Amino acid sequence: MPKSTFSFLFINYWRKIDKKILLSFFILFFLGLFFSYSSTSSLAGERLNKVYYFFFIKHLIYTLLAIIIMLIISFLKTDLLVKLVIPLFVISFIFLALVPIIGVEVKGAKRWIDLYFFRLQPIEILKPFFILMTVKILTLEKLKNSQIKYIFSFILLGSVLILLIDQPDLGQSILLTGSWVATVFISGVSLMYIFVFFLIFLISLSSLLYIFPEKFGYITNRLIAFFDSSYGDKFQSSSALDAIKLGGLTGQGMGEGILKESVPEAHTDYVIAVISEEYGSIASILILSIFLYISFRIIKNCFNQDNQYLKISLSGLATLLLFQAFIHAGVNTSLLPTTGMTLPFLSYGGSSLIGSAILAGLVLNYTKNKVYLYD
Repeated sequence: MPKSTFSFLFINYWRKIDKKILLSFFILFFLGLFFSYSSTSSLAGERLNKVYYFFFIKHLIYTLLAIIIMLIISFLKTDLLVKLVIPLFVISFIFLALVPIIGVEVKGAKRWIDLYFFRLQPIEILKPFFILMTVKILTLEKLKNSQIKYIFSFILLGSVLILLIDQPDLGQSILLTGSWVATVFISGVSLMYIFVFFLIFLISLSSLLYIFPEKFGYITNRLIAFFDSSYGDKFQSSSALDAIKLGGLTGQGMGEGILKESVPEAHTDYVIAVISEEYGSIASILILSIFLYISFRIIKNCFNQDNQYLKISLSGLATLLLFQAFIHAGVNTSLLPTTGMTLPFLSYGGSSLIGSAILAGLVLNYTKNKVYLYD
């Protein structure tokens, strides 16, 4: 490609992109690298007998790959990206459907596919495309004045939930359900439909708990343990809450936290507690504020969007991002039952980072076509 053509494409890209959202995503990626270095060094060196930078180097590789994916998606033409939604969703759904067949089981849950170089968790890749596929159904011209589009979107949700519950993965099921409800609500559905769908979901979940107690009994145990502190093992959640209290406003200092050494998977499921313990609650609040700011910028863009598909898609993606961040924070502060939810961009894990990058790329792509009237 001639240098002048490349320069033109870059200038055109830079002119259209929402620089504040882009900078916010880069800050989150950088913070993820920094806290990965802080939270995984002792885990690798002392507990797993590996070089101290083992997890950090892997996180760095995943982050670089994620940034490349984010930039490629944001660079594509929006019309092309919209056309790719269906095939990309189908591919990611097939991977999710393959988990029960060829998946790898870890600690009683079969959620990953071993790709030799790393373990892929398909649901992380599917989540943003699920939102876009839902919006595709809701904005179909043929179903514009028909209520059946909500039934089709509910069937789509149900098909994904069946695969998730079988893994089992309660956290992602709750996240997708909440994001679906928000997306459908934004599209203009009657509250009565949402109530009916929610009722069907509760009845289905209760039936599963009653019919298959040996497989899904963990859900009941977690709920009981959440409401009754004397029931079950609350070591992880109580340790995370104690770490946040110990950190206070300013923290214990870099490397001084003990949560990462005492709780398994603290660098994934309890990363906000690790950050709070070492750097203080102020650092955690600032991180959550970045997620809120990104969502604010996305919603601000929605007001200037004429395209109904892009408007609802951006709202759904913002909801997905915000819900996941605050579910993670809620679990870490014992405000919600344990779900095993990662914090986007910051938690360790290749699948989580790639899924976050896909979401970020879609947001940047869908917001680059409108220039803000008030900036």
